[in-house]
Amino acid sequence: MGPGGLMAPGGPMGPGGPMGPGGPMGPFPLTFMSTARVITCDSLDNVQRLSCDNGVIIVQAATYGRTDAEICSDGIPADQLANTQCFHIDTLKDVKSRCDGKKVCEISTNSFRTSDPCSGIYKYLDTTYTCFPAIHSVTCDDSLANLQCGEGQVLLIHGADYGRRDSTTCSLNLPASQLQNVQCSKPISNLADSCNGKSNCTVKVSSSVFGDPCFGTYKYLEMAYSCHCKRKCNYSTITITM
Repeated sequence: MGPGGLMAPGGPMGPGGPMGPGGPMGPFPLTFMSTARVITCDSLDNVQRLSCDNGVIIVQAATYGRTDAEICSDGIPADQLANTQCFHIDTLKDVKSRCDGKKVCEISTNSFRTSDPCSGIYKYLDTTYTCFPAIHSVTCDDSLANLQCGEGQVLLIHGADYGRRDSTTCSLNLPASQLQNVQCSKPISNLADSCNGKSNCTVKVSSSVFGDPCFGTYKYLEMAYSCHCKRKCNYSTITITM
């Protein structure tokens, strides 16, 4: 395998765009999930991209280091492949905090080099993730996000991020200077504590609430959530992994 990334066989993946707010799952929910594995060799400026056409990203496993002598080995000296017990202990936590709940997520391998788990060994980022069916919601700054579920159902937050990842979302009538920073991202973990288990939840979107990850940039809150039965339902949910 060359220095770029590799996607192992899984469900259909692509650069799907934002999905508007959808309704809660109906009484006969048939849930389709697809799983993919992406391996990105740790060369200069290599970026790993995770994406879901349908649903949102939920990271299942992630490792930065080397646990296999063959992966990302083309043209690499044998002494840089010898240690296959090398891994960064916090990789899964870091990738989940950046990517869970998003439709598209890009991670540079540079971000893991600050703490080298095995000096002199050529490493790679190996991520397995599922595209989980969920409602994807975007709320512009200085607005209220209203999350609602149907009768007898409660919220489950899968991920939330405050910042700006593109120049077009929440951009109407704004100067270019407030849209140019598209590398602004702050995972918001406390929304789950505030909203999970409720039938509806209102969230004020503001830097005064979440803190300001990029001063001078107009931001928005991106969330992924689903609605689940408060008690055991009369119907079954069938989950098919492809």
